[in-house]
Amino acid sequence: MAIQPMNTDNAVLMGHAGNPPAAGAQPDKKAGDESLAPQKHRIMGRISYLLAWFGGCVSIGTFTMGSSIVGTLNLLQATLAIAIGCFVIGIALALNGAAGYKYGIPFMVQARAAFGFSGTRFPGLVRAVPAIVWYGFQSWIGAGALNAVSATLFGFDSPVLFFILFQFLQIGLSIFGFQGIKWLENVGSGFILVALVYMFWSVINRYGDEIATSLVNVEGTWGLPFWGATMLFLGIYSTMMLNVSDYSRELKKGTGPGLLTILYAMSILPCTLFMGLIGLMVSGATGVSDPILVFANAVDNTPLLVITLLFIAFAQVTTNVLNNVVPPTYILMDVFKLKFRTSTILVGLLAFCTFPWELVKDESSAGLQLFVQIYSAFLGPIFAVMVVDYFILRRRTLDLDKLYDENGPYRGVNYGAVLAALAGAAVALTFSSVSWYASLLPAGIIYYLLMCHWQLCRRFHP
Repeated sequence: MAIQPMNTDNAVLMGHAGNPPAAGAQPDKKAGDESLAPQKHRIMGRISYLLAWFGGCVSIGTFTMGSSIVGTLNLLQATLAIAIGCFVIGIALALNGAAGYKYGIPFMVQARAAFGFSGTRFPGLVRAVPAIVWYGFQSWIGAGALNAVSATLFGFDSPVLFFILFQFLQIGLSIFGFQGIKWLENVGSGFILVALVYMFWSVINRYGDEIATSLVNVEGTWGLPFWGATMLFLGIYSTMMLNVSDYSRELKKGTGPGLLTILYAMSILPCTLFMGLIGLMVSGATGVSDPILVFANAVDNTPLLVITLLFIAFAQVTTNVLNNVVPPTYILMDVFKLKFRTSTILVGLLAFCTFPWELVKDESSAGLQLFVQIYSAFLGPIFAVMVVDYFILRRRTLDLDKLYDENGPYRGVNYGAVLAALAGAAVALTFSSVSWYASLLPAGIIYYLLMCHWQLCRRFHP
């Protein structure tokens, strides 16, 4: 039987969770009032949760991944690759988010069972770096859209100024925490869906002949490049597969694992399919991978162009706030014992240091493809370790007292988890095109064997 969370008079929990909830009823959570304590007051129903994931998955990175497979797959193969990747994502999110959903704990607390208190810095760093890079990349894209609107309507052109203003806008929205995320994603999802359908139609209307020539009437391949493409679209979300408990702890109880899998897959599929295929089609037709340039050329009507560009900017806000702010914020809270709002501001400032203007050049899509493959090689084995730890070793039962006791059995580093993750990453890098897939079995098997047979791991074993 799982042990219930400790009361607020426990000094250890106080040190790691800020202001943890007392046993029993918990008052409504205020905007920006986030902590690492077990979540009792959950603010998202199924519809809100689905809309949050829907709005959070309008990633310009998906557009870029679509651009990167031009010349490799035809339109049908690309569509199936995206769909397969999304359903794998749905299964993975449901698996690794199960602990957060059941116990209300975030990723950094969940990871203590496998990696130890100090050891969580390894998966935390691996998760935080891609988030901050994507944060900067997508902020530059959003700022570029706003700059294009300004240049079109007022003749004022200053991408650097808009980048700074746009970034501070996102920092301001981020400090409201999940209350702000819920509001932002729920309101924005309808606008996002309509804009995506319009963008898809405008691309086909403008470049139909070129698309038929370069993407429909070509053979493509069903071999390794096809499965590599499924991993690229999966890899964009491999970061979220790791810290999905940060979100599932906000979902109200009563949703089974099967329905959760469908909910995840169906929320991610539409946006990923639209954005991936738009990127594939426009890059195949024009050779341009910058979405701002693409839609500036594809849309002749000025009001519609402005609406489209504003959509691109808005989509970066919804994606960044959910996907790229929350994970590194919780990591900084855990490692440096910072408050939520302080951490969100610091994450926003770090995004300035990613030099995102270098990532949006026409020649950058191949570099971003390599970036996704490399970080997926490290995220995949960490995911495997955590799933084996929760489902096989602990049989879905966690001891929350131990997870919040830094002097207990989970103190320090579990070197078995770290070695298993590094071994899985080594295998994955050998098969870089399918790195996430290749890492799972080696990491999971090695972790299980080390936990069962290596004496150094015994105190972590349930």
